[in-house]
Amino acid sequence: MKKTVYILLTTICSAFGTPLLAQMSADTTASKSSASLTFSGYVEAYYTHDFTAPKTNQERPGFLYNHKRNREINVNLAFIKAAYTSERIRGNLAIQAGTYAQYNYAAEQPLLRNVFEANAGVKLSKTRDLWLDAGIFTSHIGFESAISKDCWTLTRSLLAENSPYYLSGAKLTYLTPNGKWTLLGSVVNGWQRIAKLPGYTGPAISTQVQYKPNASVLLNWSTFIGSDRPDSLKQSRFFNNFYAILNPNGKISTILGFDIGADRKPIVSGDRRAGSGSYVWYSPVAIVRYSISDAVKLAGRVEYYDDKNGVIIATGTANGFKTWGYSVNFDYFILPNAVFQIEGKVYSSQDAIFESASGLSKTNTSLTTSLAISF
Repeated sequence: MKKTVYILLTTICSAFGTPLLAQMSADTTASKSSASLTFSGYVEAYYTHDFTAPKTNQERPGFLYNHKRNREINVNLAFIKAAYTSERIRGNLAIQAGTYAQYNYAAEQPLLRNVFEANAGVKLSKTRDLWLDAGIFTSHIGFESAISKDCWTLTRSLLAENSPYYLSGAKLTYLTPNGKWTLLGSVVNGWQRIAKLPGYTGPAISTQVQYKPNASVLLNWSTFIGSDRPDSLKQSRFFNNFYAILNPNGKISTILGFDIGADRKPIVSGDRRAGSGSYVWYSPVAIVRYSISDAVKLAGRVEYYDDKNGVIIATGTANGFKTWGYSVNFDYFILPNAVFQIEGKVYSSQDAIFESASGLSKTNTSLTTSLAISF
C-alpha cells in the first residue's frame, strides 16, 4: 500500500482585486499541487541451506553479504521509506533491518547501520532534467541492488557482492531531453563508505554514462576513482563497471556484465616511493532469463571472479580467489507485489577455500529460497 499526500494551496484572487496577486496565487497553486509525500516498504524473508559447510557453520562464505545466515529462517532486508517529490525538490529517507544491513554495514558507525537511504536533492534548471543530490544513496555501480525482488536472480552476483551497494557524498545527474542518455558525476567519501576510512583524506570520484537507444537495449559504464586504503600506502584505485541489458521485457532477456579494477601496489617498506605496477581483479557475468508468463520466470547465471592478489577477496592461498559460479533461478509472482524465489548455486574455485565437514573444499553448493513483498 502506498499512501500519497497531495498538498493543494489556493487563494481567492477576487478578494484582492489585483492581477499581480492573482498571478502569484496561480503560480503557488501549480507548484504545490505537484508535490507529494509517499510511504513505501519492503520485506524479504529467506532460508539458505549450504550443503558444503559444516552443520555448525551458521554463516555463508565471507565474500557474500546477502542471504548470509545458513540453515535458518531470517530476514535479508526490510525497510520503510518516505519519499518527497516536487517539481524542483526531492528527498528520501529509508530505515532498514535484516542480515544484509548487519553484514554489509559492519564497518559503519552503529547509528548509521540502519540507514538504507537518506538524501536530499534540488533541480538546478527549470528547463533541463539536471539534479544535485547529497547524502547516502544506493550505488549507481552495477545492475543489481540489495532488493532481490528487482533482480533477475535471487542471490547477487559475485561482482555485485564485492562492489559498492551504497555511496555517500554528492552527485550531479543529467537526463537528456530524449531520455536516451543519463550522465552522472559524484564526489563520494570512499568505496562503499558513509564515514571516510581512517587515514584516507580523499575524496573519491565516481561517474556513470548510460545509453538507452530503445526499450530493448541499455548500455552502462560506471567508474570509481579513489582509494580504499590509508594515504600512507599510496594505493589509488581505478574501477570500471560495464553492463548491457538486452530485451529486458521480452520472452528471452540477457544481461552481460564485466567489472575490472586496479589498486596500485603499496609503497615498499622503508621507501617513500610507491610500488610499481598494480594489482588487478576482474569479473565477467552472463544472465539469461526466460519469461514463461508475467508470473513465472526462469533464469540461469554463469560468472567468474579473478582476484589472485586478494585485493577484494583475500584467501591466503597460492592462486588467490579464482572462482566460477553457476546458478539456476525460479521466480513466481504470487501477486504483482509478492514474489517467491528459489535458487540453486554452485561455486567452483581453483584452490580449496570453502569450509566443509571434512576440511576445505574447492566447491560449494547451496539452495536459497525467499518470499518478498513490497508495499
